[in-house]
Amino acid sequence: MAITIAGKPIWRWSYDAYASHPSIDRVILVGREDSLMELSGVGEAILGGETRQASALAALEAAGDAEYLVLHDGARPFVSTDLITRVVAAAKHDGAAAAALPVTDTIKEVREGVVSTLDRSRLWAMQTPQAARTDLLRRAHDASVSDATDDMALLEAIGVSPSLVTGDPQNIKITTPADVARLGGGETRTGMGYDVHSFSTDPSRVLMLGGVAFPDHAALEGHSDADALLHAATDALLGAASLGDIGVHFPPTDERWRGEPSLNFVRHAATLLQEAGWTVVNLDMTVIAESPKVMKRSVEIRGVVAEALGIEAERVSLKATTNERMGFVGRGEGIAALAVANIRR
Repeated sequence: MAITIAGKPIWRWSYDAYASHPSIDRVILVGREDSLMELSGVGEAILGGETRQASALAALEAAGDAEYLVLHDGARPFVSTDLITRVVAAAKHDGAAAAALPVTDTIKEVREGVVSTLDRSRLWAMQTPQAARTDLLRRAHDASVSDATDDMALLEAIGVSPSLVTGDPQNIKITTPADVARLGGGETRTGMGYDVHSFSTDPSRVLMLGGVAFPDHAALEGHSDADALLHAATDALLGAASLGDIGVHFPPTDERWRGEPSLNFVRHAATLLQEAGWTVVNLDMTVIAESPKVMKRSVEIRGVVAEALGIEAERVSLKATTNERMGFVGRGEGIAALAVANIRR
């Protein structure tokens, strides 16, 4: 699953920034073979190489007779119009330029077990964009004898010293979903679930609420174990990710699910969410019943549900209320439940 921010692939943010920039005449997307269909659906896309240098060369060849080439990491979605403008202007003035930030951390170098401290006043952390005249880049690639992880390093190897433009601390590189999570970014969705079951007259059934048994109370009628609270929770989770509802995945017409513990429904929903790249932020559940006294078992229920979802118990909330003796719930004919789930990708 591709990493997204606010529902848009990370690379698309920088693509849009360059495509709308007045100094950029053409945008070429360079990607792996398995991503070309997605990329070509947006703009001009070409196949990259096994290394960054090989991909940069592919872009250079595709640029044709362009005088300058601006290279950017698709994993840096927060590039600003101002930064692009400053790098392009510096490249036109000096032949080559790149965004970079002065290093603020103390940097150690280790050689054969000997540790030494580098002078950080002379160190810069490279960013993109990096821009240069295409004739210089062609010379640099032709002369290259080893793979470079930085486009400006190729130019330095042939004696070209690029100018460094002060970068942007927000212009960070994102490579894993954890990087998005640390930013508080990504897409967040909310789903709601509701379920209701009438009480059963079958003495062999056991009342289940939130995966916890209430053996001294009348049970609920249903095809599975009729855990109304977990059914609402399952629908909230599935609904948040647009993955259908409990009836789609566990239809009551299917005998496989007769008497099935509803905790398995929650676990299945959690698995589907994980496969789709979602994590559960929190789950808020409410039982509406005249009896039993659910809140006496609140800690236990929250723990059971949290374990099924693979999250901390503090992310699961449980509330209970009566219906003030109104309606079918108020008359003691059954139990209703509500759930709201928040998920993030």
